[in-house]
Amino acid sequence: MVKAKKYVLINYFVNQPKPTDLKLVEEELPPLQDEEYLVEAEYFSVDPYMRLYVLNFPLGTTMIGGQVAKIIESKNPTFPVGKRIVGYLGWRTHTIISPNIDNSFAQQKPYLLPDIGDLPSSLSLGVLGMPGNTAYFGLLEICKPKSGETIVISGAAGAVGSHVGQIAKILGLNVIGICGSDEKCKWLVEEMGFDFAINYKTMPVAARLREVAPQGVDCYFDNVGGDISGIVMYQMNLFGRVAVCGSISSYDADTSSLPKCAILQPALVTNQLKMEGFIVRRWLDRWNEGVIQNLQWIREGKLRYRETVTKGFENMFDAFIGMLHGDNTGKAIVQA
Repeated sequence: MVKAKKYVLINYFVNQPKPTDLKLVEEELPPLQDEEYLVEAEYFSVDPYMRLYVLNFPLGTTMIGGQVAKIIESKNPTFPVGKRIVGYLGWRTHTIISPNIDNSFAQQKPYLLPDIGDLPSSLSLGVLGMPGNTAYFGLLEICKPKSGETIVISGAAGAVGSHVGQIAKILGLNVIGICGSDEKCKWLVEEMGFDFAINYKTMPVAARLREVAPQGVDCYFDNVGGDISGIVMYQMNLFGRVAVCGSISSYDADTSSLPKCAILQPALVTNQLKMEGFIVRRWLDRWNEGVIQNLQWIREGKLRYRETVTKGFENMFDAFIGMLHGDNTGKAIVQA
């Protein structure tokens, strides 16, 4: 009999999540039924969306999230022992998966890890998974970038932002990233190929942006919201495009204390900007397109990645909080 460990939501997050909001429990799993298979988690993803989306689930729910897991027992020939799967199974060490599993949250059933050669399987939670496709489809479908244009990316040193910037460079854009440390700025420029990086904690963002983008901004990929986004949008050109991916600057805030709305209408109207929010599962029917293209760019040496790996299932919460605080560079991963 296999015992699974899992983190259960016992209190909704208020302001910054606390360790006591989750409880680590054990669960004894039943024998497999026909068509079911048992997996053991190898890597877990921690992402900003978890902070917000888990509030839509009832208390007692296993904390949400994606993982790469190895099949250790199977009564389903399509999912044989030894193969690996990618699935939104939550923060749990072992899971019995039924082909009829209901995963309305992700709208995506667990799938076999694609053939990525000698690359680490954890990339299926990063550049070859949800963050990679978020960057790929969000940039191409919402921003519709053109060679020679200028793009600004907030949260630029994270899993999505650093990926967006590299694709933009492949497409011939001038790329400016905004992040929170000099070390991250250096990494973005020297390793990720960004043209400029702005440390919002030590630099006057508006003034610095005018210096490095004197002709204005054509595309803005917004991961953070807040004051930074307002600054960027007031420096955008005619018919600029804004892809709103997230708003991590406000995820820990008391929603009742937030301003009702920043005054963006003058910038939107004057320069006839297009601003559109998106969730990557909009393109589930094209999922493999993004994975295959990102994999090709990696193999061609055009796309780099970095993972910040925390070891130990018992350290899931610390990795989650660290990611929300921006402690990671690139994709935040937990190795079981």
